[in-house]
Amino acid sequence: MKKVIAVNTRILVSGKLEGIGNFTAEIFKRLVEWHPDYEFHFIFNYPFDPSFKYGENVITHVIPPPAKHPILVKIWYNFSLKRLLKKIEPDVFISPDAITSLTTNVKMLTVMHDLGFVHRPQDLPKTWSKFYNKYSKRFAEKSKRIATVSEYSKKDICETYGIPNEKIDVVYNGIKNSFYPANQEEIQRLTQGQLYFFYIGSLHPRKNILNLVKGFEAFKTQTKNEIKLVLGGDFLFRSEEIKKLVNSLTCKKDIILTGRLSDKDLNTWLSGAIALTYIPYFEGFGIPLIEAMKCETPILTSNITSLPEVGAEAAIYVDPYSIPEITKGMIRIAEEPDLRAILIKKGKERLKDFSWDKSAKLLWESIQKTIHS
Repeated sequence: MKKVIAVNTRILVSGKLEGIGNFTAEIFKRLVEWHPDYEFHFIFNYPFDPSFKYGENVITHVIPPPAKHPILVKIWYNFSLKRLLKKIEPDVFISPDAITSLTTNVKMLTVMHDLGFVHRPQDLPKTWSKFYNKYSKRFAEKSKRIATVSEYSKKDICETYGIPNEKIDVVYNGIKNSFYPANQEEIQRLTQGQLYFFYIGSLHPRKNILNLVKGFEAFKTQTKNEIKLVLGGDFLFRSEEIKKLVNSLTCKKDIILTGRLSDKDLNTWLSGAIALTYIPYFEGFGIPLIEAMKCETPILTSNITSLPEVGAEAAIYVDPYSIPEITKGMIRIAEEPDLRAILIKKGKERLKDFSWDKSAKLLWESIQKTIHS
């Protein structure tokens, strides 16, 4: 008799695959292919792109309501999903977006990427911050097993929620095949030969954009060089503070806002940068670091949370709360070509530890532990 695996695939939205969406897509397209003897049930809450049906052994379901608000989320997981799982009778239910059902008796594996909402509740809209801080510990306790994306996050979940260490598996993120070191012709076409630091990610308070641009302003004042700062990504909530600061700076003409980038353009911008300047206050992993390694770009990043674990020796680390440290890091990267070469070399070595194939194998091991527990 076939084993049945049910998966929460609400996060798979065509053209909008952020970190958790990429984790879900990259891992499950592999697991579906590698395990044709298993039956996978993908559960959406809206009409989905057919490209997400990764194989003949995938059965898809769309159940209401479209859960875009915490109240609707609770209805979806605790009523609609509960009914469907009772009908499917899976051996395991996997939820990659850290939310799960509190009403089903099916064995559950929940992927909790980080607890940023615990440590920095102000970085989420109040309704979502309140929701996660009220229910996340209950999700962790209800789940048979938990997967997370770094040793840092594993330790954080254990200490914050009192979850036993042996209940949590670490499944690192991987890197998409679409990343590669772009050639000079590609870079020139997009960047017009400019020298620049590059940030990729949402323009969001948690990502520390304010201190990044303040550090860049000080860098420009102290060095008088022509290097620019390119910010790749969309504005999210609380964006007015960032826009107001950028417009007030004397170096505002040297700050380029690209908006959301395609994978191709992201790869090119990243490949051409003097460095990735990614200095968030909090990360459970930090995918831009391994994207930079793949593009052979040096890294300047934060010295806290998961980032030193992921970057290892392939990055320069600074205190994200210290504007002078950020500025000093930028000056070092800009003025020391030998340092940039060393960081690129270290990045190539570190990159060997990350791949979606490895991630899929690790999550599969966690799935098997959940099924047989």
